[in-house]
Amino acid sequence: MIDLKNKQIFATAAAAGIGRAVVWRLLEGGARVVATDLDGKALEQLQYDVEKAGFGQLLSTRIVDATDSKALDGCAADFPTCNGLYNGVGWVHEGTLETTNRADWDRSWAINVTSMMECCQAFLPNMLANGSGSIVNVSSVASSQKAIPNRLAYSVTKAAVLGLTKSIAADYVGQGIRVNAICPGTVESPSLHQRISAAPDPKAALQNFIARQPIGRLGQPEEMAEIVAFLLSDSAAYVTGTNFVLDGGITM
Repeated sequence: MIDLKNKQIFATAAAAGIGRAVVWRLLEGGARVVATDLDGKALEQLQYDVEKAGFGQLLSTRIVDATDSKALDGCAADFPTCNGLYNGVGWVHEGTLETTNRADWDRSWAINVTSMMECCQAFLPNMLANGSGSIVNVSSVASSQKAIPNRLAYSVTKAAVLGLTKSIAADYVGQGIRVNAICPGTVESPSLHQRISAAPDPKAALQNFIARQPIGRLGQPEEMAEIVAFLLSDSAAYVTGTNFVLDGGITM
């Protein structure tokens, strides 16, 4: 079992999908977790489920817009001992060069990149003052890892997340700060199933998502959470500036 008892971790996009699985895994390891999301009802359900499982004393929840830098600064002030950060917020825009407009492009950058940078900016000073910290950013295989059709803005911004990760890691490697990224393939989540349901043929859409995974199935949020927990733990004390590809073989 990964030991996280000395960790307090701030998590964005924490109420569903990979983020929810990350919260559970961190709590199981003994971490104190501040789970944030825009979906208040989903956060309430998370709080209820966590309390029912006996971890309620370790969890705080807050409705936070991760694109609101003032809100992030407020969270950093309210939780000054956070020594871990999980940046999970993201938005998948479907489009090519011909079909992506400036508004979609700008929104992709605001959600997928700028929010992560500003979240890191908010919490970094406390981490430096406390002498250590670990940050995990969620990128994607649809980035510089693999070209996925009809994902122009998403792929460009997720590639930027990898650049952001390495840049922060390089700047603070000598000051006790570690920064890493994960690059998931297609993972089972509510947002994925929303896109599947919106397709003209949902059954075919699901099969297409599965078919592009050489391993023959979708990834599970818990599989992503296991790596995130490792990276946020002291077991990964020698790991920084890298990206972990968890893609069922898409990029091999």
